[in-house]
Amino acid sequence: MPACTKRGQNKWFVEISVEELDWPAQLIGTPTATPACCSSRYGLSLLSCYGFFVAYALRVNLSVAMVDMLNNTDASGNTSKSVCPAHSSPARPIYNHTASVYDWDSETQGWILGSFFYGYILTQIPGGYLARKYGAKWLLGLGILGTVVFTLLTPVAADLGAGYLIAVRVLEGIGEGVTFPAMHAMWAFWAPPMERSRLLTIAYTGAQLGTVVALPLSAQICFYLDWTWVFYIFGIVGIVWFILWALLVSNTPSTHPRITEQERLYITSSLNKELTLSGDHIPWGSILTSMPLWAIVVAHFSYNWTFYTLLTLLPTYMSDVLGFSIKENGALSALPYIGCGLLAVLGGQLADYLRENCFYRTVVVRKAFSLVGMIGPAVFIVAAGYTGCNYILAVAFLSISSSLGGIVASGFNINHLDIAPSYAGILLGITNSFATIPGMVGPVIARALTKNNTIEEWQTVFYISAGINLFGAVFYTVFGQGVVQPWAVHNPHSHGN
Repeated sequence: MPACTKRGQNKWFVEISVEELDWPAQLIGTPTATPACCSSRYGLSLLSCYGFFVAYALRVNLSVAMVDMLNNTDASGNTSKSVCPAHSSPARPIYNHTASVYDWDSETQGWILGSFFYGYILTQIPGGYLARKYGAKWLLGLGILGTVVFTLLTPVAADLGAGYLIAVRVLEGIGEGVTFPAMHAMWAFWAPPMERSRLLTIAYTGAQLGTVVALPLSAQICFYLDWTWVFYIFGIVGIVWFILWALLVSNTPSTHPRITEQERLYITSSLNKELTLSGDHIPWGSILTSMPLWAIVVAHFSYNWTFYTLLTLLPTYMSDVLGFSIKENGALSALPYIGCGLLAVLGGQLADYLRENCFYRTVVVRKAFSLVGMIGPAVFIVAAGYTGCNYILAVAFLSISSSLGGIVASGFNINHLDIAPSYAGILLGITNSFATIPGMVGPVIARALTKNNTIEEWQTVFYISAGINLFGAVFYTVFGQGVVQPWAVHNPHSHGN
C-alpha cells in the first residue's frame, strides 16, 4: 500500500510503480476543477438528495403507520403486548381515532411490508438500460412521481383489503425501481472521477435523510392526526420535488442551459477517456461473466439483508419487544439512520481525499470502506439482541450498527462507476436486482421467525443478518476491483491498468 508523505510546501509525493496504478489515467493532466459552490454538478447532487429523500420517505412511512393501522393498541397509544414493560406516554387526542384499523396477522404484515420489493425488482435492469438509451431525467422523475401517486391511494387500498394494499405497494415499487439505476446512469455523465465519492454520497444520503425524517414525523402524524395523513403529506412533498426536478435538471452537462462553459469542459474532459457511448451495443456476455461485478452483487445483497431487516421491521421491534409507544417509536427508529447519513457524507469526503491527495488505490479505498461498513453492523446487530430490556443499550447498538453501514456508500456501493462508467446504470440495475431480494423475503422470514415476539426469536433474525453480512464482506474483499474493465471501453489500452 503506498504511503502518503509530504515533501515541500503543499506538495504530496508517493513512490509507486506504474503497474500498481488502478485510478483513471486522467489523474495525470486532469483539467482544473471548477468550484463546488453554485456549480451545476453539486446542484444536481442536492436535488438528487431531495429526490432520494422522497423515495425513501415513501418507502418507510408504512413501517411506522403499520403499528397504528393494526387493531392491537390501547387508548393511550401504548402497545398492549410487548416483551418488555410498556413505556408511559401522554394520552392521545381523541380525534386521532378516526382512521380504520385492521386485524392482519403476523404473516400478512410480513407480506405487506415486503410487497414493495416485488415491484421494485422488476424495473432495476430495464431502468438502467432505458436510462442509458433515452436519458435518466424523465425516467427517474416519472418513476418517483408514479410512487407518489400510488402512495396517495394507500388509505383507499387498505380499506379495500390487504390484497389491494399489497398490489398498490407492488406498483409503488415498480415506479421506484428505476431510481438508482437511472441516477447511476446520470452520474456517468456528471461526476468527474475524483469527485465521485463526494457527489454520489451527497445524492444518496437523501435515502438516510428520508428515513430519518419520515420515521419520527410519521409517528407524530399518527399521534396527532391519524395514519392516513402520513401518506397524504409525504405525497405532497413528492409532487413538489417532481416540479423542481422537471424544471432544473438536464441529462448531461452539454444540454444543461445554465452550466458555465468552464464547468462543462471540466466535466466532459475528465470523463472523455472513460465513457464509451457510441452505438447501442451492450456487451452482455462480458458483463454477466465479470467477477468484479459479481463481487459487487454479493456485497450489495449481503449488506441489504441487514439494512432492509432494520428498515422494515425496526418499528415493529421497538413496539412488540421494547414496548415503545407510537410517538416514541418513530423518533427512536430514526436514530440509526442519522449516524448512517452523517458517516456516508463524511466517508465520501475521506474516500476522495485518500484517492486524490494520498494516492491510495481506488480498489484499496473501496474494499476498506466496505469491510468497515459491513463487519461493524454485523457485530452490533448481534450485540443488540443480547441487551434484553436495557432500552438504552438496545437503541445504542442498533444505532451504531446502521451508522457504520453508511460507510459502504463510498465502498462497493459506487464501485460500478469505477469498473464500467459507460454501463453504470445497467450494472447498478443488475446488482440492485439481487439486492432487492432481501427486501422481498427478509420481512417475511423475519416475521415467520418471530411469531411469539420473544427476544430469542429476534436474536435468530439478527444472527442471520450478521452472518450474511460477513460473507459478503469477505467475498468483495477477495474479488472486487477498482479499474475500468476492458469490456467497458472500445480500446482497453486507453486506460491505466
